[in-house]
Amino acid sequence: MNGTLLLAMASFALVASITPGPVNSLALTSGVHYGFRRSLGFVTGATLGFTALLLLAGVGMAEAVARWPLLDTAMRVAGTAFLFHLAYRLWQARGGVQAGNRGAPPGLWAGASLQWLNPKAWIAAIAGMGAYGLRDGLVSVLVFAGLYFIICFASIALWAFLGERLSQVLGRRMPAFNRAMAGLLALGAVAMLAGY
Repeated sequence: MNGTLLLAMASFALVASITPGPVNSLALTSGVHYGFRRSLGFVTGATLGFTALLLLAGVGMAEAVARWPLLDTAMRVAGTAFLFHLAYRLWQARGGVQAGNRGAPPGLWAGASLQWLNPKAWIAAIAGMGAYGLRDGLVSVLVFAGLYFIICFASIALWAFLGERLSQVLGRRMPAFNRAMAGLLALGAVAMLAGY
């Protein structure tokens, strides 16, 4: 495998992982409310969930989704419901919450399940594997997944870190931040239902 292909794989993984979306929005929000360290469970879960999705896309999940369109619809509806639930909980959160909050941050399972219900993740997994992961059989799939794991973890962790830094600035504006993030999650849910 040549360096040009690895650079192309890494570039794709970075663009797909670091751009805003439901997972990164929730990582940012978790960083604001719970701090960077307490958000690492969510970051890890989201990274593991996406990597598993990527590996399954590399070994045939994309074909299953294409063969059974109802599977795509079911995932889209479940993902929309999950995002609306998260948006509602965030909308309900009032001010005064700062990094270090004693409540429970979103954890490993929330991160992993959000990736599996996120059309952006499915599109990235299927497109990425189609473009880069299927060139040299299983070796390409594993190399791409390993590279993607590192970049995905770093990207989501960066959003959580930025959230922790943002919490120092927000102060009394926390309710407005909560509602803005809830609105973004709800918009993501609508986009998911509409077909993204």
